[in-house]
Amino acid sequence: MRIINLIYGDFRFQFKYGFYFIYAVFTIMYILIIRFIPSEWVEWRETVSVVLIFSDPSAVGLFFMGAIVLLEKSERVLSTIAVSPVGADEYIISKVVSLGIISAIAGASIALSADAENILIVISGVFIGSALFTLVGLIIAVNINSLNQFVAAAAPVEIIIFTPPILYLLGYNNKLMLLHPGCMIIDMVGGGSEYLLFFIPALIVWFLFLYKMARTDVIKMFQSPGGIKL
Repeated sequence: MRIINLIYGDFRFQFKYGFYFIYAVFTIMYILIIRFIPSEWVEWRETVSVVLIFSDPSAVGLFFMGAIVLLEKSERVLSTIAVSPVGADEYIISKVVSLGIISAIAGASIALSADAENILIVISGVFIGSALFTLVGLIIAVNINSLNQFVAAAAPVEIIIFTPPILYLLGYNNKLMLLHPGCMIIDMVGGGSEYLLFFIPALIVWFLFLYKMARTDVIKMFQSPGGIKL
């Protein structure tokens, strides 16, 4: 029940500060862009939709996490959480689920507007991608004290995350690139199912690796306001 309340609280917090409004505007804009691409340019429409879904709905956690954590710090939300029974695991899962759901909804909307096939694989790719990016964003966010610091720290990370998948999508599809989680996600976002049996365990390993790093940093962040959550 506590984790459900946390997720609900995150939904309210994100709605209060306009994250969902911003996301709705961008989603509508992306849908309009896709719908304006002539139907005879089917391949271009698919490519554009995959790029838009991967670079925005899938990556919402990375982009928003800095702002969310800084707002929580400024409103002393983290101080309250630190002295409550809420643990690091519940805090992280709440962020992953709340951002993952809105990402999946936005991604599905864009994919459907592009008449994408294998929509369940697309939605799964968006949710998993959001989870991974949220963890990366959280790792960065808990170690900074201003939005400028977050942008400076996130920029090189974004290059590492986005460059290989975009190259893979544009045709540089060396099979070794599929070890990169971004390439796995962009393949799933494109509805690909050929390597799905490899992607699932590989993405679980990536998730657990990033989760462990995020958990360590969140525990340190909780210790600062005066509460230790193990």
